[in-house]
Amino acid sequence: MGIDDLILVSVDDHVVEPPDLFEQALPVQYKARAPRVIQNEKGDDIWTFEGRMLPNIGLNAVAGRVPAEYGMEPTSYRQMRKGCYDVHARIDDMNVNGVLGSMCFSSFPGLCGRLWCMARDRELAAALSQAYNDWHVDEWCAAYPGRFLPLGMIPMWDPQLAAGEVRRLARKGCYAISLSENPVSLKLPSYHDDAYWDPIWKACVDEGVAVCIHIGTGTGIPTPSMDTPIDASILATPMTIASCAAGLLFSQALRRWPTLTFVLSEGGTGWVPYFLDRADYVYEHHHQWTGQDFGAVKPSEVFRRQIVSCFFEDPVGVELRHKVGIDMIAWECDYPHSDSTWPQAPERLWPVLADLPRGDVDKMTHANAMRIFRYDPFATIPRAQCSVGALRAQAKHVDLTPIRGVGGRPPGLGAGEVVRMGQIAKQLAGALDG
Repeated sequence: MGIDDLILVSVDDHVVEPPDLFEQALPVQYKARAPRVIQNEKGDDIWTFEGRMLPNIGLNAVAGRVPAEYGMEPTSYRQMRKGCYDVHARIDDMNVNGVLGSMCFSSFPGLCGRLWCMARDRELAAALSQAYNDWHVDEWCAAYPGRFLPLGMIPMWDPQLAAGEVRRLARKGCYAISLSENPVSLKLPSYHDDAYWDPIWKACVDEGVAVCIHIGTGTGIPTPSMDTPIDASILATPMTIASCAAGLLFSQALRRWPTLTFVLSEGGTGWVPYFLDRADYVYEHHHQWTGQDFGAVKPSEVFRRQIVSCFFEDPVGVELRHKVGIDMIAWECDYPHSDSTWPQAPERLWPVLADLPRGDVDKMTHANAMRIFRYDPFATIPRAQCSVGALRAQAKHVDLTPIRGVGGRPPGLGAGEVVRMGQIAKQLAGALDG
């Protein structure tokens, strides 16, 4: 097996929504109040909704830039690769990277539909959420059968409505939804409120739908001080998902619903073995007074049964893959964000995988994702055409000339930039209190 033989399925990428997103999918009675793109006096493209300006259409969509010009732009479509928002160009960018399948999280509504949760008009928000899902599944994903893993969002503020949307999405072939790390940040009940979340969990279990929880959807970007270098915040952000994982693990949800699957999107794997050792230690030492009861299994076993960890490269996590749980690890690319390994994902990944048994490589690069998300690209595309080498052979025409002169920030950035990075989340969170 060589690098060209890899089959890569990314369970964490991002789409920058095109400005005509709601033109087809949204019922006519809501169109006048739908989010829309306007251009300000600086020439920036801005989504506006319910009188609020959403300050960045493509937060960190910097694929194709030289690294020195990475930043929190783009602020307009012309500043980014067309593959960020155009599905045909996205396929070209997937091919040039040797990536067969891609799951795409949303951008301007927030990674889990935060914007809809904060809308003043909940009827409108439900219609927008459903319309977004229809666009995502029926237009974006359906444009190239076998190339995308659909990902939906649900109206989290109404459990029965949300459960209905889970079932509707499953009928459309979408077996993944995105939820928040911490629903309390959206003024919703925590995941420890079984009465609230059980209708949603039941729908997910009934339909075989996995729950994706992306970093940054509840805890935000860690900013210990205004002097903290941005590098430190970038380093720490993925591991903040451990707090969510701990809450889920010691909640009743995983034990009440033993086939319910959570995916820790963009959270990495290297920290998981220690986390699992610590979970078992805490349970053994404290369960008699905390009241926890895992029965005949350990917390680590429940984690490996129901929680998926995701990685870019993670040499330590890959080395300890059997302690993480080899059947619950999936690969991700993060296109078009600055952490992405595009367009050299195979070259970056291969040194980590080269000496492993092929069965382990296949599980982590595509087979686990196919099972977890009920995704079967080989039903549409011959397997021989799905490898890195075969896909790249279709991408000889793709222009990889670096994008220059559109952004970037000087070195030595501190937490002031981190605060700016979280501007959209903070603006929207503030709207909740308004």
